[in-house]
Amino acid sequence: MRVPPFSRFRRFTQISAIFVLGIVVGAVIYNAIFHVGYNVLWLQNQDLRVDIEQYQEDIKTLKKYNNTSTVIREIKIRSEESKAQEGSTPVDPVTLKLILSEIRSDLEPMRGRSMFDIDTDSKLVRLLLDGKLYIVREKEYSVKIRTMLVMEGVLQIWVEISPFKRN
Repeated sequence: MRVPPFSRFRRFTQISAIFVLGIVVGAVIYNAIFHVGYNVLWLQNQDLRVDIEQYQEDIKTLKKYNNTSTVIREIKIRSEESKAQEGSTPVDPVTLKLILSEIRSDLEPMRGRSMFDIDTDSKLVRLLLDGKLYIVREKEYSVKIRTMLVMEGVLQIWVEISPFKRN
């Protein structure tokens, strides 16, 4: 039996190799696009879950303190951009939401307290939270309270969150 020379099949093997390479590259590109879309969807899902938990707590509190107008019924925490330090990276949105939910759970005892006692309560909150370390996703973050404001039963707190650096 005679074997035909390999040079006759050289053109066919090159074309098939390019075809297989195109399939692999196409699969990689499709996979990258899929993961980018999935990541965006996951970030939105995390954001909405945190918002839903906050809204459920607000609904419970508003139902409980429906007839009283001089108590803190709602707590809103807002984050400010921290001043850029050398070599520090900004906090990503998912980590920021997780830290804010932990701060919210630490401030939960403030709900139902009288708005007229905010001077003593603000000192307590500053002692409790100012400079506190939160460990989220295996990284440490420090919190500084910038401003606290109570108006119409809503306690609003502006905090600065920055990555913690040990000396």
